Amino acid sequence: MTTEVKIPASGESVTSANVARWHKKNGDSVRVGEVLVTLETDKVSTELEASADGTLEILVNEGEEVAIGTLIARIQSHAAQSFAAPAPVPVSAPSAAVSAPAPSAQPVAGPVDLIVPASGESITSANVASWRRNDGDSVAKGEVLVLIETDKVSNELESPATGRLKILVPEGEEVSIGTAIARIEVGAAPVPEHRPLPANPPAPAPAPALSPTVAPAPTPAPATAAVQSPKPDFTALSAPSPRETPAVISDGRTTRRKMSMLRRKIATHLVNAQQTAAILTTFNEVDMSAVMDLRKSVQDEFVKKHGVKLGFMSFFIKAVTQALKDVPSINGRIEGNDVIQNHFYDIGVAIGSEKGLFVPVIRDTDQKSFAQLEKDILDYATKARDGKITIDDLQGGVFSISNGGTYGSLLSTPILNPPQSGILGMHTIQQRPVALNGQVVIRPMMYLALSYDHRLVDGKEAVTFLIRIKDCLESPARLMLEM
Repeated sequence: MTTEVKIPASGESVTSANVARWHKKNGDSVRVGEVLVTLETDKVSTELEASADGTLEILVNEGEEVAIGTLIARIQSHAAQSFAAPAPVPVSAPSAAVSAPAPSAQPVAGPVDLIVPASGESITSANVASWRRNDGDSVAKGEVLVLIETDKVSNELESPATGRLKILVPEGEEVSIGTAIARIEVGAAPVPEHRPLPANPPAPAPAPALSPTVAPAPTPAPATAAVQSPKPDFTALSAPSPRETPAVISDGRTTRRKMSMLRRKIATHLVNAQQTAAILTTFNEVDMSAVMDLRKSVQDEFVKKHGVKLGFMSFFIKAVTQALKDVPSINGRIEGNDVIQNHFYDIGVAIGSEKGLFVPVIRDTDQKSFAQLEKDILDYATKARDGKITIDDLQGGVFSISNGGTYGSLLSTPILNPPQSGILGMHTIQQRPVALNGQVVIRPMMYLALSYDHRLVDGKEAVTFLIRIKDCLESPARLMLEM
């Protein structure tokens, strides 16, 4: 029995995924529940587990981007393998002549073109994104040969016949719908219909073993010529195989590599934000003395009672929540010609990881204690590190907070996270001289930056909002009353 491993759906707007990492090797034995592969979309990472016991056959390599629903591996049950193992043995027996035509079930030798299919009325062209096989390889009918991408969807094209592959269009080329991008020379190199494991090169050996049986066929001479003649043609007609171009290219001075799906999504998202919103930033600074003193005085008791440390972010979340209540226009968004006013407080907190920037959303911050907020932040940080952030974790926020101070940033202008109308930038706490009651004193100061959508929020409201946050942080005792 064979169990298929396919790319699962990850949301309506997600059409493809990247095979980031295989946790098992091709040919490994796997058990139900074992993690097989980590997938990355432009929003989340997820792990697929084995749904059956058996031997893993990997069909799509690490680093490949494929459409949702694509078959990326098979799990062949051990029982099925032991049953099928004796099948090749009778090949050399005289009676095998009756079954010999099965492995080369092509009706007539000759070329069969692989053509880019139509993908919708408005789609006129497609990009040859990634070849799964090399030029000159022997391929089987139904085997995935190439990933093509349009401006709407990705699609994998399968071999229309068994034979030898001649690539006509290299990776990265854009072609019109209906273009022949490859040719299968049928009869040039018969291969078994069941494709061997990619990591087991000796598997195709049965094909030559069949040649004595095929030889007595009525037209042996053309079959022999077909094996020899196409080879020079491939060299003459094709440039170096697209697979010879590595994913990372370096000349010693520069290195070129493809952007990850997540990084491409982040880039598109940020550019769209700047092009669709009237982003303006206002600044202020806050004296963090009171927050730091309060944290120090209650930290031991807080940890003993709740099992987590009291950090700075929970103070900022509470301050932002109060400011949104006081200046409700920032707790809204523009949708077409309408203004949508939110009456809930779901705050996104930007978290950096090796895979990129995530902004998971902490729900109902007006109803949560400092301890609950700190636990939510810790849970999201762990999920981001382990690549387990889900789509639901990232959706529905009304406002975002970005803490560039974690990396030492003194001042920045954060970019909006559409369709939100505001984002607060926190920065590093720095000992600076300030004037207080006519005296110059040294205080731990932090610059704050509020970027907002000027289409919806006026300057007076933005400044009021930022001052409200400053007031809450410089008098944090009342924010702690609900701890």
